[in-house]
Amino acid sequence: MTDETLAAGVYGVGQMGSHHARVYEELPNVDLVGVYDNDPEQASSVAADHGTSPRDPEDLFERVDVLSIAVPTAYHYDIASRAIDSGVHVLVEKPFVETDGQAETLIEQAEDNGVVLQVGHIERFNPAVRTLQDVVPDLDVIAVDARRLGPPLDRDMGTGVALDLMLHDLDVVLDVLDVPVRSVTADGTEDGQYVTALVTFEDGVIGTFTASRLTQQKIRKLSITARSCKVDVDYIDRSVHIYRKSYPEFVEEKGSVRYRYENLIEQPMVENGEPLKNQLESFTAAVRSGEEPIVTGEDGRRALALANRIEALAAGESEVAPNVTI
Repeated sequence: MTDETLAAGVYGVGQMGSHHARVYEELPNVDLVGVYDNDPEQASSVAADHGTSPRDPEDLFERVDVLSIAVPTAYHYDIASRAIDSGVHVLVEKPFVETDGQAETLIEQAEDNGVVLQVGHIERFNPAVRTLQDVVPDLDVIAVDARRLGPPLDRDMGTGVALDLMLHDLDVVLDVLDVPVRSVTADGTEDGQYVTALVTFEDGVIGTFTASRLTQQKIRKLSITARSCKVDVDYIDRSVHIYRKSYPEFVEEKGSVRYRYENLIEQPMVENGEPLKNQLESFTAAVRSGEEPIVTGEDGRRALALANRIEALAAGESEVAPNVTI
């Protein structure tokens, strides 16, 4: 399948799914052969915009090699299961599914059918995160701090703030550290719109995660403290700054002694590129090569399990499936 044109489709063409359709149309050796949406008018409009056709689900499954699933999370499991049984390679938007059991079933189902299953954790394809992944392996990490904050929305998201926002940072940190979780504590506001979690990893690294839909400023930042430096990532402006260890000193100047401290700051080169396009290029490349995708079903399951645990703890509930491996 290395040089063949892939037939692509999108199941659910709302705000996110319509962008998937746009990118598939732009990719070389990919043919957008159809879209489906529960709203026929929306499906027809998006199809017309991108030179394809609205189709019913079964027709779509029969025509496509690869499929993006961009519908509300409650429907992910059923749609992905049907597509996989039809031999279709699938990219499921985050959150992956609703439960750990559903995630495990889809992972096994994809393996049995020999298809690629990728989860749409788009921040993995943010150029700044790609640069971070090159930096972290050389560091003795002590702590991580992630903040994903924003103002109130004028619509009901249908998911808690940990599953909607914090999930991005949980996935990135689980990937760059690649260490099991030892313990989790969390708390949040009564309405669940502001949540902070403390996650301790098996190697002793401490992770602090905050997500908010109440903060009157949009912030998307990750800081990593290591013994030799501090690394700051800004997801929005796609920048990485490394603050290296420097030494304070007392210096004599015009007969007086003053204290001087200099910061040594590095700013690695960050490549350009749209994260969604990077993501779909990676997905179709995995399909062509038969290799494991960058964001696997197991990656999606781990992030989901941790986010579900944080949501429950922040709400004052007992842990959800505390024996689930993260």
